[in-house]
Amino acid sequence: MLDILFVVLPVFIVVGAGYLAVWRNLFSQEGVEALMVFTQKFAIPCLLFRAVSTLDLGQDFDWPLLLTFYTGSAFGFTAGLLGARFLFGRPWPDAVAIGFASLFANSVLLGLPITERAYGADALAPTFAIISVHAAFCYFLGITTMEIVAARGAGPFGLAKKVITAMFRNALMIGVGLGFLVNLSGVPIPGVLADALDLMARAALPAALFGLGGVLYRYRPEGDAKEVAWICALSLIAHPAVAFGMGRFVTEISDAQLRSAVVTAAMAPGVNAYVFANMYGVARRVAATAVLVGTALTVVTASFWLYLLP
Repeated sequence: MLDILFVVLPVFIVVGAGYLAVWRNLFSQEGVEALMVFTQKFAIPCLLFRAVSTLDLGQDFDWPLLLTFYTGSAFGFTAGLLGARFLFGRPWPDAVAIGFASLFANSVLLGLPITERAYGADALAPTFAIISVHAAFCYFLGITTMEIVAARGAGPFGLAKKVITAMFRNALMIGVGLGFLVNLSGVPIPGVLADALDLMARAALPAALFGLGGVLYRYRPEGDAKEVAWICALSLIAHPAVAFGMGRFVTEISDAQLRSAVVTAAMAPGVNAYVFANMYGVARRVAATAVLVGTALTVVTASFWLYLLP
């Protein structure tokens, strides 16, 4: 178990370094914002583009794998929404934002580096397959539900336009979409351009982890303890447990796919949980605190799931 903890800890040491640097005024909040813009809008889209463009879609883009992971995601969203509404008495818009926080695992900034450290770079193909539809699935489910409960009266076409526009303004979605276009078309990428993209991709995760620490410094824990505990329980325990059960007993995916599905599912809520709450102006404090607390708890819970996996 201690060896597994040493797999997880370096990732969180980099996050902690970013937190400490901002806390001690060694790195400014403006610098953090610039770093996150670089990683979220440029470096990580390059990473996802290269990964998706080279995926073996026939082998790696496996529907039982996606069903295994996203059944857990849908369960987390539903339980988060209904729990917020009926256990904690939150208004429906708040409940949707809390459900979204229970749904949106930090698959890129935490899931990728932890999976790579635990199982090696060759084990990342199933993880990239999951990530390739992650933002689309989560934003589609979250935005559609929010627009319905808010009764904004846009009609089905207006609703579809709003959902699609929100998803495809996301730089990560653009990187994934272009990756699919290159993959399906078979158009070769010139070697010089591929090398440049790889340079950007190699900078993505360490810079993003450091920046994540700086972002988390802003999210001081305050109030809403029951809701935050509910989100963390769904994100760190229920989601990976459902994925594990699905992969073991229903879809019967391979051990390599099971590892990617469960480890990715076991990650804390991503910063997008706060972005979504802020977009609608609801449950922002709950989402921000859940991101911070969940990220800290992932050190322990991710180690447990790594220990449990084959």
